[in-house]
Amino acid sequence: MQESPPSCPIPRWQLLKQELKNVGPEEFDYLRSAAKKGTLLDVRSEDEFADYHLEGARNMNYLGPNFLEQMDQLDPEETYLVYCRSGRRSVRACTLMKNAGLKNLIHLDGGINAYSE
Repeated sequence: MQESPPSCPIPRWQLLKQELKNVGPEEFDYLRSAAKKGTLLDVRSEDEFADYHLEGARNMNYLGPNFLEQMDQLDPEETYLVYCRSGRRSVRACTLMKNAGLKNLIHLDGGINAYSE
């Protein structure tokens, strides 16, 4: 009888999240109020963005075909505030951005769903 491999008790996206600067809605709003134009990034789909987004956000669909090209156009010296709906896609987007040399990333922990909690 073959044993199944041990399962990881922590989902991968939560492990990746530990490597980011995660803030709640109150701190995110404070940082957002002082952020430069174009530095608030919504990484949800275009349809989700059209339905609702935070004021001043720029849409960069993490699952879209142009995400890597859009990411390459970002200034590596700038600070970016990144969010999605629940925090999972934005964790992955931030991880890609970090690996591409964008070090100043602030992640909205829990995504925009955190505002309703």
